Amino acid sequence: MNKTEFLLSLEKKLVALPRHEIEVTQGFYSEMIDDRIEDGMREEDAVAAIGDVDAIVQNTLLELPLPTLMKAKIQPKAGLKLWEIVLMVLGFPLWFPLVLAFFIVILAVYVSVWAVIISLYASVAAFALSGVAGIVSLLFAQSFAAGLLMFGLSLICIGIAVLAFFGVTKLSSWLIGLTRRFLRWVKSLFIKKEVV
Repeated sequence: MNKTEFLLSLEKKLVALPRHEIEVTQGFYSEMIDDRIEDGMREEDAVAAIGDVDAIVQNTLLELPLPTLMKAKIQPKAGLKLWEIVLMVLGFPLWFPLVLAFFIVILAVYVSVWAVIISLYASVAAFALSGVAGIVSLLFAQSFAAGLLMFGLSLICIGIAVLAFFGVTKLSSWLIGLTRRFLRWVKSLFIKKEVV
């Protein structure tokens, strides 16, 4: 397959997307092929090295924002027929709550993940502030023993905050990665039939 055939095949499989998205994708892969040709590869070898068109299409669709992907998937290829419009209107009490519930579940997953991340960082901040407040309270200590106890507890709180910060940062990056995988899974629900 040469470069022109590859780009035409790519355009044909991405036909449901807005024209701008197709042009951006074609430009990206055209430049990639040109770079490989400049490095000394034959045109057919450069195209083959990029990979399978179906895999490229699937990755391209997964990288699109969810609203763009849904718009491309739901948009009819031709005008709606009268019976389709009637079915959509009559089925509204059934399909609208289902679509709404779908989006609310997606939103709930994101809100809950971000709530966990924010609460973990708030806990770390609480330990750090407790340590600082404990050190400030040394100025008001009634005795040397009470001041020493307060200083020790303050250092423990600051130490916990420092150690917990690294753990929370690692856990947060894992949770953000999990939400990315979840979003890719949701997007894959819309593109399975598109690629096959």
